Amino acid sequence: MTDVKNEILKRLKDKEEQIIEIRRYLHEHPELSFQEKNTAKYIADFYQDKEADVRTGVGGNGVVVTIDSGNPGKTIAIRADFDALPIQEDSGEPFSSKVEGVMHACGHDGHTAYMLILGETLIEMKDQLKGKIVILHQHAEEVAPGGAKPMIADGALDGVDHVFGIHIISDLETCKIVYCPGNFQTGRANFHVKIQGVGGHASSPHTAKDAIVAGAYFVTEVQSIVSRSLNPFETGSITIGNFDGKGSGNVIKDSVEITGDVRAMSENVREVIEREIRAKLEGMAASFGVTYELNYENDYPVLHNDEETTAFVAHVLKNTEIEEATGVEEIGPIPPSEDFAYYAQERPACFFNVGGMVKDGEVYPHHHPKFRINEEALIVCAKAMASVVVEYLENDGIALNK
Repeated sequence: MTDVKNEILKRLKDKEEQIIEIRRYLHEHPELSFQEKNTAKYIADFYQDKEADVRTGVGGNGVVVTIDSGNPGKTIAIRADFDALPIQEDSGEPFSSKVEGVMHACGHDGHTAYMLILGETLIEMKDQLKGKIVILHQHAEEVAPGGAKPMIADGALDGVDHVFGIHIISDLETCKIVYCPGNFQTGRANFHVKIQGVGGHASSPHTAKDAIVAGAYFVTEVQSIVSRSLNPFETGSITIGNFDGKGSGNVIKDSVEITGDVRAMSENVREVIEREIRAKLEGMAASFGVTYELNYENDYPVLHNDEETTAFVAHVLKNTEIEEATGVEEIGPIPPSEDFAYYAQERPACFFNVGGMVKDGEVYPHHHPKFRINEEALIVCAKAMASVVVEYLENDGIALNK
């Protein structure tokens, strides 16, 4: 381990309590996607009077911090998101959200906290580094179209060679680091269908075109897409999350609205599912004499971890002594979608996870009102990302230093 990396890891450990304090402050003051004005200001203010270039309003509420070592070398980007969710917190934490109906239920407060202190430490040590570090403090990860895409359009990746990111995972062993080369997280689509029939009296169904029956047929039919239209070795899912057909028992509904979610582990699968959903709707319309309006939107793409870049991350972390970490392991793909995928489309990238499972009480998943994380994971995130940054810059890229 290099002297520079040793010193950075030591300084991070000395600042662990600051990371936790920042995380708790942000947890108490969450803001929804695309509404994170105060959080963006908090981030920008943190870097005030520090030797770095700070650009605000990037792609919306994004903040981009560039640390220039003054020495020639590569440019690495590291990303942390900072938006919250429309959830009423029920975690019981003493630092629970002070905002009604809004909660950091995914760990983005922790991502921002560790990244701020890491950024500060890298600025302190920049003269001993090479190249440039671009910190992407990203807004609006939770809601499509997401914050990554507009930040990229606004030049966030200009001059960047590689991109890296970390997510804390609430149901993964605390302080374990896991990674996956290749396709890691699903691509996503969503759709909304309005089925228009002809209303009527329940006593005379022959005079009507029942939208509820047509909608029920469609819901049942789409369940066969994954089992009968996809290769058994490919991954996809279709969820009907809303069927709005409320009415009266003696009235045949003239219209219903259906909302669904699609996940796929390859772009090919996502295309197959869309094609089959459209075909099922055509069949439904012909069978029941109804019409429909479909709004189908593909948003976050499949998150692909560049294989060579991921091998570099694995090598660095397996050969760095992070005393708080419980291990470094390769895992398989995971179901959630993530707009870090947009960065990975533009530059070779690696997105990896750090376990944050609580040791006391029940473990709850992300996006749950009782979501909690073990704050011991924050220092592991900071040290892991610091190690990747230093090794990357010292090696002038992702060449493995064996």
